[in-house]
Amino acid sequence: MITLNLPQYPIKVTKRDGRTVVFDELRRKYVALTPEEWVRQHFVHYLVTHKHYPPGLVANEISLMLNGTAKRCDTVVYDRQARPRVIVEYKAPHIEITQKVFAQISRYNMVLRVDYLIVSNGLQHYCCRMDYETNSCKFLPDIPEYGEIL
Repeated sequence: MITLNLPQYPIKVTKRDGRTVVFDELRRKYVALTPEEWVRQHFVHYLVTHKHYPPGLVANEISLMLNGTAKRCDTVVYDRQARPRVIVEYKAPHIEITQKVFAQISRYNMVLRVDYLIVSNGLQHYCCRMDYETNSCKFLPDIPEYGEIL
């Protein structure tokens, strides 16, 4: 897999039934290692280890209903009252981050109504803070620490 613009760590990768799988610390199971999953595992590690997000308040593959259709958020971060605060959307490193990606995460936010949206392809990372009073968002220069999102 490609080297990402994220801190490296001793990721657990193995073969199972002829497939390459990676251990997801949050889901506590091995999952198929796709380019997007490679980004997810590194980004979650970054959030937990470097930005101090409590692992018990970070969840992968969160289901939600949007206009009667089942969707899944890649990662959702919660506060200690179990309210969603951040949605993270991952793309494979070769996928360009475009307005279409932000439209996708914005649709998820119609349901969850979080304060922060993060998009990453492992090479580029974008974070914006929602302002519901002005119905706008402000792009931030960095991913906030967990204490800053509360």
